[in-house]
Amino acid sequence: MLDLVVRSRRVVTAEGERAAAVGVRDGVIVEVAGYDAVLEAAAERDLGDDALLPGLVDTHVHVNEPGRTPWEGFATATRAAAAGGVTTIVDMPLNSLPPTVDVDALRVKLAAAAGQCHVDVGFWGGAIPGNAGELPALNEAGVFGFKAFLADSGVPEFPPLTSAELVIALSAVDARFVVHAEDPHHLHEAASSAAYTDFLASRPPESEHAAVRTAIEAARKTGSRVHILHLSAASAVPLIRQARADGVRVTAETCPHYLTLAAERIPAGATEFKCCPPIREAANADELWAALAEGVISCVVSDHSPCTPDLKRQDTGDFAAAWGGIASVQLGLPVIWTAARARGHTLADVISWMARRPADLAGLAGKGRLAVGADADLVAFAPDESFVVDPAALHHRNPITPYAGQTLTGVVRATWLRGRPVTGDTPHGQFLTREHT
Repeated sequence: MLDLVVRSRRVVTAEGERAAAVGVRDGVIVEVAGYDAVLEAAAERDLGDDALLPGLVDTHVHVNEPGRTPWEGFATATRAAAAGGVTTIVDMPLNSLPPTVDVDALRVKLAAAAGQCHVDVGFWGGAIPGNAGELPALNEAGVFGFKAFLADSGVPEFPPLTSAELVIALSAVDARFVVHAEDPHHLHEAASSAAYTDFLASRPPESEHAAVRTAIEAARKTGSRVHILHLSAASAVPLIRQARADGVRVTAETCPHYLTLAAERIPAGATEFKCCPPIREAANADELWAALAEGVISCVVSDHSPCTPDLKRQDTGDFAAAWGGIASVQLGLPVIWTAARARGHTLADVISWMARRPADLAGLAGKGRLAVGADADLVAFAPDESFVVDPAALHHRNPITPYAGQTLTGVVRATWLRGRPVTGDTPHGQFLTREHT
């Protein structure tokens, strides 16, 4: 007897779509059978022509709790994630207080998150100047790797590393390092302005080029694994492509906003569009899509980075003064699916970018795939149904979004975490730790 069977004529696996029935026992997928297979189960759901997807894995989420809980928190962030078909998140070491830069800080974060998580949650550690000695213990505690900035992070308690300090950190522990790749020597102080072009000019593509080159050379020198976060400047792609061809252990991600929004269409004063690195032109987005299709960019994650409304400075529309961050953990799937299908991509492509590859990045072999032995993290998805983004329907704490009023295609109808429905009422997410290999 199975606990649950979910049938669909569009079950999305690594091989593509097919009609199938997915059988679940004790939170694990134990069978992927034909659509009409006779399977005895305590509960059954037939999705018909709605798609069955694996739960998405978002490895770039800023939950901010504790310390900046008015910005976001574990209950609200994970409820939003589940509503968007995301069943696993990995939390960044900032902007919480204290930042996750030692084991004691990790314990504080775990205590704050306990009993609040509607999806499974893992944690990145942080690499800052002077804490290289803390990294082995944090790694042993099960963090998925270490976040480092090469430019100002925006918060004083998480300062950036120099190129020499990055090499020291990489040499301190055998772990994956995820790097915010902007070089401070190529950034300019933005003048107070409501014009997006003025803000964009302060963070030119050259800042990403230089920082990507720094990260690659550190990886080349140490043999370490380095992942370029939220790549915005497509002109840096050749650096990554060549490094990979040379055998350097470097990967890269991008985000929904870099793929679907365009600098030339951002209205004056619309500070909900501000993020760092910045949203660039539509032609740049076309190149990012090409790099994603090629595999040089491996995954698409949210960089969910909310704040309180006052910090977005919507009252003045001043891009220089506004907090830089876009909150999209609930909207990433329909945002990407809407754009991807228009470019000829399939649901299987989207699931590769947003579920399987992020799971692989984090070393979570049981996440992000519909396969026997994987966790039964499932999503019922209506790929042809459209909706208009209403901020009031978003679950993150401060529902500010650049997608407000947009018509998107793809509706999440239901989410299961290890075979149990996620309703947003009773949290049953678990803490994840890096699997020791």
